[in-house]
Amino acid sequence: MLQRVRRTWTAGNRFELLENGEQYYPAVWGAIAGAQHEVMMETFILFEDKVGLELQRVLLEAARRGVRVELTVDGWGTPELSQSYVAPLEAAGVRVRAFDARPRVLGLRLHWFRRMHRKIVVVDGRTAFVGGINFSADHLGDFGPDAKQDYAVRFEGPLVAQVRRFALKQIGQADRPLPPRAASAPSAAGTVEAMFVTRDNGRRRDTIEREYRAAIRAARSEVVIANAYFFPGYRLLRALRRAARRGVKVSLILQGQPDMAIVRTAAQLLHRRLVQAGVDVYEYCQRPLHGKVAVIDGVWATVGSSNLDPLSLALNLEANVMIRDREFAAVLRANLDGLMRDHCTKLDPQSFARQPRWRVWTETLAYHLTRHFPAWAGWLPAHTPVIKPVSPSPQPTTAADGSSLRGPKDAAGEGPLIDIGRAP
Repeated sequence: MLQRVRRTWTAGNRFELLENGEQYYPAVWGAIAGAQHEVMMETFILFEDKVGLELQRVLLEAARRGVRVELTVDGWGTPELSQSYVAPLEAAGVRVRAFDARPRVLGLRLHWFRRMHRKIVVVDGRTAFVGGINFSADHLGDFGPDAKQDYAVRFEGPLVAQVRRFALKQIGQADRPLPPRAASAPSAAGTVEAMFVTRDNGRRRDTIEREYRAAIRAARSEVVIANAYFFPGYRLLRALRRAARRGVKVSLILQGQPDMAIVRTAAQLLHRRLVQAGVDVYEYCQRPLHGKVAVIDGVWATVGSSNLDPLSLALNLEANVMIRDREFAAVLRANLDGLMRDHCTKLDPQSFARQPRWRVWTETLAYHLTRHFPAWAGWLPAHTPVIKPVSPSPQPTTAADGSSLRGPKDAAGEGPLIDIGRAP
């Protein structure tokens, strides 16, 4: 039987909402530029585009002035990094690691499950960032119509120490202290109560979903959820329907342009049933929705990396912050209200005409396949993922027959890419 992990609220924090890369990246760059002792980072995706190159620059500057820098990327989300990218970082003393780096099989990446999907930055044990934004240019508006809509938070206060301890534990350094002069951070930075909640495949398998369900069950006036991939468990769906039936205004902002046909088909069934239960469903169609946020009753909010789908709720390693503060909730609620008002299409119950029986069966089958496939895959025998260093070891440039063995070049054309699945 799964043992429950008890969660408590931590008071004395100050939070700031960051929308998209335009707000997130300058905040992170500024925090790293001001670092004096330590930078801890985890990210699912790191690309060698203009965002990744700027991250390399600020990390190099920090490391060269004596800051200890720890960078962990996911071995599936970030499969390749060039020698010209990794080598300078390691030469400056940056410790670059990959989570579950595994070799390709016939050129394919097969380790789709149990990915490290978290996005965390901790600077000097004083400032932390948690959210859904990766380090890639597709989180900036100038990327074009495929630029993602997403959120993160920057915060200070006692909760930062918890995030730092967690990040250190992932690399086997949970007891590493900060220098004495850095450990004197103020015990309180504001008035916000918050929790740092992570999901793993051990004792914390349902922690994030459980916090959602508890908040929805306690809702008295309003639930607003914006989530990119929304195929939650039956208990969470039941909580939403029951909330709507007892008079709570439930609004969902969901992806209006799913990138897979089976997801589109499954979403049609899910959306129809939610609307029929009294839930307002808004489809965001301006650009890809990547956010994972919610506001309930104008006081409870969450921002993080966890979607409400089987991958995030049953397999991926995730991190969210739960925030209990009216001022922060009002800021996030106003942002989501703008999305619903200006960039979404509200589904009309009358638009769901009676469907042919074959269409209903097709949607039902697609929904259950989408909902359960990752969980079924989770039953298969699995290795234990490990975090290991990424080493840009030189690769041969020619084969015995004289043909080229150089891999694809990085975005700047400056060197072969390193498959981090080959790291020792």
